[in-house]
Amino acid sequence: MAAVSQAASSRVLEKCGLEQILEALKLLLSPGEGSGSNSLQITKHDILLATLKSNLSALEHKFLKDPHWKILKLLRDEIANEAEWPQDSMDVTWRFTSQTLLLLLCLKETMLRLAADFNPGKPNPKTPETAPALSPDTLSVSQQKTVQSVLQFVVTLGVCPYLAPGVGVPLRFRTEFGAVVQDVVCLSAAPSATRRLYTSCSVLLSVAQHASLGSLVFCRHFGDIAAGLCQLGFCPSKRSPLSPEEEVLTEEERALSKKALRDILDQVYQPLAVRELLILQGGPPQSCSEGKMQDRCRAPAWLRRLCGQLLSERLMRPSGVQAVVRGILEGAGEILESDMVPGTILVTEEQLGRCIEDIYKVYVVGNEPLSVLVDSLLPVLGVLFSLYCFTKQSVSHLRSLCQEILLWILGRLERKKAIASLKGFAGLDKSVPALHSLCHFRAATQGGIMITIKEAFCDEDEALYQKVSSEQCRVEHLGGLLSHCQECGLAGDFFIFCLKELTHVAVEDETELKMKSFSNKSLLELEQHQTLLVEGQERKLLVLQLVALLCERMSEQIFTNITQVVDFVAATLQRACASLAHQAESTVESQTLSMSMGLVAVMLGGAVQLKSSDFAVLKQLLPLLEKVSSTYPDPVIQELAADLRITISTHGAFSTEAVSVAAQSTLNKKDPEGKREEQQQTSYERYSDVSHGHLEPQQSHVASQEVREPSTTAKQKSESVTTEELQEALLSAYDPQIPTRAAALRTLSRWIEQREAKVLNMQEKLLKIFLENLEHEDTFVYLSAIQGVALLSDVYPEKILPGLLAQYDSSKDRHTPETRMKVGEILMRIVRALGDMVSKYREPLIHTFLRGARDPDSAHRASSLSNLGELCQRLDFMLGSVVHEVTACLIAVVKTDHEVQVRRAAIHVIVLLLRGLSQKATEVLRDVLKDLYHLLKHVVCLEPDDVARLHAQLALEELDGIMRNFLFPPQKLEKKITVLP
Repeated sequence: MAAVSQAASSRVLEKCGLEQILEALKLLLSPGEGSGSNSLQITKHDILLATLKSNLSALEHKFLKDPHWKILKLLRDEIANEAEWPQDSMDVTWRFTSQTLLLLLCLKETMLRLAADFNPGKPNPKTPETAPALSPDTLSVSQQKTVQSVLQFVVTLGVCPYLAPGVGVPLRFRTEFGAVVQDVVCLSAAPSATRRLYTSCSVLLSVAQHASLGSLVFCRHFGDIAAGLCQLGFCPSKRSPLSPEEEVLTEEERALSKKALRDILDQVYQPLAVRELLILQGGPPQSCSEGKMQDRCRAPAWLRRLCGQLLSERLMRPSGVQAVVRGILEGAGEILESDMVPGTILVTEEQLGRCIEDIYKVYVVGNEPLSVLVDSLLPVLGVLFSLYCFTKQSVSHLRSLCQEILLWILGRLERKKAIASLKGFAGLDKSVPALHSLCHFRAATQGGIMITIKEAFCDEDEALYQKVSSEQCRVEHLGGLLSHCQECGLAGDFFIFCLKELTHVAVEDETELKMKSFSNKSLLELEQHQTLLVEGQERKLLVLQLVALLCERMSEQIFTNITQVVDFVAATLQRACASLAHQAESTVESQTLSMSMGLVAVMLGGAVQLKSSDFAVLKQLLPLLEKVSSTYPDPVIQELAADLRITISTHGAFSTEAVSVAAQSTLNKKDPEGKREEQQQTSYERYSDVSHGHLEPQQSHVASQEVREPSTTAKQKSESVTTEELQEALLSAYDPQIPTRAAALRTLSRWIEQREAKVLNMQEKLLKIFLENLEHEDTFVYLSAIQGVALLSDVYPEKILPGLLAQYDSSKDRHTPETRMKVGEILMRIVRALGDMVSKYREPLIHTFLRGARDPDSAHRASSLSNLGELCQRLDFMLGSVVHEVTACLIAVVKTDHEVQVRRAAIHVIVLLLRGLSQKATEVLRDVLKDLYHLLKHVVCLEPDDVARLHAQLALEELDGIMRNFLFPPQKLEKKITVLP
């Protein structure tokens, strides 16, 4: 009989197809007539129950009436007879789940039979490109979607409702449908909840034995199945001991559940297992009272211990550390469209803070520089740096943690990977993962940071301003981070990389980027060409900004070994050779080349104790020096390059007089007061102990010395300035060469600061020179002119200040906006230099700045408000009645000005005012303090700009501290001693 039954079963399987089973599953999932209603909650319960009953009845009707479904019915009945779990119940949800589980088993058996009978033919060698035949058990895309929907119903109706409180994620927290299911399941009806859970998990594991079905089961429902197995195998009984009649599960079934749990944990992708175990383990304690049903219960103690043990086992497996780290870092997922509403909080303050603290503990505190551990942090380094930049804009306890993490990882990465990461930080490498373009960081209430969906900019100018300012801040913060990486040599290597990039920027032939003919190009090609040009220009500007920043920020110890110095010189020589090839040689380039070769001459002249290995490094310069000696137009540089080449080739055995002169000239420019011998001796002593130690300032600080001063300023003399020196400086101030002109302006400024009588007697001519150079487009020149005017105004404020105020207050027709901004910078420096004497010029300064706050140019309005804040900060009690005018101006600007930059400046004035007055604010601002408070509250509540709100919050904190000290002054324990007559 058994053989006959087995043969009949085989015949049924042979005749049953996948299409019939999937059609039956679709029938069970078909929506009811009222499923789309927006009725009350009780109506939704009734609709769900009615739909389940209707679909079960429709399926049974098909089995009984339709002859084409007879084979599937026989297969289902056969599997149902062999099943050892209860299928009938008064609870319609369990009856529905049972029928769905039976059909899934039918699907699995049919797919196994089809795969076993499949015998693909041999491939035809004549048509190797033909794709091989698919196995008949392969599911199409639509069929996979049907199976996924069925599995979701099985888990929702057969697993999740029977999980104990705290085990897994409750249904009501997932979807609205889950909340309805949680209420319609009848737990009092047979079979028991534990038996239902055991049946569902067992059947799903059986279905998952097929490879295709297993991937569908575990891809989305691994966490729920693992939660069910944890409860079945490890949840302790409420009362013990139980009699065999009272036990819902036997010991054998509990043992099978434990084994199944460990088996699936070993089979699935390990980071997925780690992530689901962390979710099961839960977070900190939360409320679970009946009055707060929305709060999730904390995982029970037995589950937390179990998950901790299982996580430890994952960690101890091969590549376990990598799996744990990936499980944590890969848990972020994608942003859903429903979450893309501006202002939506994606990561809370607590979550982000805990994440950063965990990374700090694992990496920095643990301090295990394993390659797997270090590489695992690479995908999030860009986001970490963005977070670090944001913390630098305000006060946050995460700043030090982010900085320590970044310094730790940069110091332990391979140098190539570290440089690549720094390129991504600077924006030179777009492939480095960064924060999603729709997200941004925002300051939270408790001093932390959260991630939200940012609002789109309606104004293109504002969007461009935000982009440029963000990039500038990133570069500045990168420079601050690199200032801590000088001892390890990373800062020097990145500086050399930037110099090599500068070589490509300096010699790039722009004619190669231009199209020869635009007539044959489509609009799309023209647009793509224009986009490439813009991106190339942005990269050039970024490289120049990086080089300028590193020259300014890095100390004189940026180069830590001979190799870095040689790389720097090689980059300079390559840039010079490339400039010659493109006929782009300039004075600055020539001076830089002379300085770099002078640096080599200093090392060869004995300032550094060189070894054989050092000469091996220096020999890298030989081809470049040979090219310079044969092609450079300057004969002096040609001769020096040839002599340096000979000295390096002979390891210093032969050195010409030109090398010695170049070395002495370089050291003299570094030490004009004649202290070279002492410093040279100090340098020699240092290198006698450490042959590859830090270079002395005169050898290493080379980046900021690309401009050579004219001969009149080559030596600073203690005696007075001669007439010849003064005339030469005045003539050099009109020199067409930018370095010479800027150096002359700096020299004149220094003489003014030293109160040289001959120089001060020519104040009118000097003022004319400085104001004319103020119009120059080069930054080095006009900044030198600004410094000169400010120093001259400090000496003769009553003569120069009125003219500057008139120029600053003039219209755009008389002076360009750029010139007015430069004059505004001069006025700010004058206010700072005058100090307490600024009260003498209070009226003209305040009136000029108040008029500037109404200027049509938004940049000029922001400049005037900035200067106004600087002035009010120093006037203190001298503000007097003007405080009412200032307050009225600030209120009007904050509430009516359309430019966010101007509103920021106005709020910053209040910050400076409160910070400068400190405890005197209650006296000086007593008449307007209430108005300022209301204005700040208005900004915090209604201002759309985050930076403006941050300034207002800082001002409120300053005001809060002032008022607390005023209302509750610190108690001083002092004793008064009176001397009687």
